[in-house]
Amino acid sequence: MSARYAHGLVVGKFYPPHVGHLRLVSTAASQCDQVTVVVAAATWESLDLGRRVEWLGWHAASFPHVAVTGVLDNHPVDYSDPLVWDAHMGVFMTAASEVSGGVAIDAVFTGEEYGSEMARRLGAEHVQLVRPGARPSGTELRADPSTTWDDLLPAARVGLAHRIVVVGAESTGTTTLAHQLAAHYGAAFVPEYGRTWTAAKLADSREWAFATGGVLPGMGDLRWTSAEFTRIAARQTAEMDSAAQVGSLVVADTDALATSVWHDRYVGGPHQPALDLASMTPPDLYLLTTPDGVPFVDDGLRDGEHVRADMTRAFEVALDASGVPWSPVTGDRDARLAQAVRLVDVLLATPRFPPHDMHVRGSDGPLPSGLPRPRTTPRENRP
Repeated sequence: MSARYAHGLVVGKFYPPHVGHLRLVSTAASQCDQVTVVVAAATWESLDLGRRVEWLGWHAASFPHVAVTGVLDNHPVDYSDPLVWDAHMGVFMTAASEVSGGVAIDAVFTGEEYGSEMARRLGAEHVQLVRPGARPSGTELRADPSTTWDDLLPAARVGLAHRIVVVGAESTGTTTLAHQLAAHYGAAFVPEYGRTWTAAKLADSREWAFATGGVLPGMGDLRWTSAEFTRIAARQTAEMDSAAQVGSLVVADTDALATSVWHDRYVGGPHQPALDLASMTPPDLYLLTTPDGVPFVDDGLRDGEHVRADMTRAFEVALDASGVPWSPVTGDRDARLAQAVRLVDVLLATPRFPPHDMHVRGSDGPLPSGLPRPRTTPRENRP
């Protein structure tokens, strides 16, 4: 059975991409031989064009005849002005033509009334998808994504979740603080996969030594390779991404950046694969636990009491280089948690999508480009 249409067009801001958008693309894919999806973003919007295209494209990849492209469209929104319509259509059609090779469009798929005018201008048919209960709504998602988290596409959830990562030298309360924070906010907790790997590595080494009559090794006897740190960083990142699909706030005990710091200690030098992973979806905030006033406890998987100060300085250097906001936490457990909560509260109070009027003609003045992310005091000025 042949498709009803030869070439369908889907245009939208996808700000952010949600399940309703994917339903629209799926409907077009089921009725067309070819579909072009144009993601139109404005420069003043807080979610950049590339991420929207990437997230929507990841899910649309299941339809081989659907192409997703992005374009900047800074023209005002005024459905009553023919000249504004001309400007928008020029942007849309240039983008669609570059992807489709100039194939004529005979169907326009939208969930909004404006699609009828777009279709009329193209000499195409308007296929309007009925949205039961008008959900999900992009406006609601932008107002507070956490309340409609499941309506976001999974790829968008991975990118939009707030991520708090707790790092630090051995036996400085890193895991304790991460657990406390996750419990305080009811957030998803991601444990340190490197610790799981280390426990298994030590157990395997001791089993081999026992079987061969050798001396049972300790932590200081283990030998590490860069390949192991690559696997640890990849697994840690994957588990953080999985947690982000479940909830809008993720608290992790270490991450790929920290894996690179540990690689420097045990193998020598930074670990570029881990650093690359860390930069792909950087956290919103790092918390560095310091050894000040924290006794060293050897739980059988630690051997670094003598280098805790040096490791803390190594983390400071790595965090400074990351460009991500970070802060040390000090004092007893309650004091550390209070410091962390103050910082996270500021972060959560900063909207992912600052409110604006979408640059509708007649709006007052320039639109905000986005609220600043929280910044910590420069290291040289910290107590």
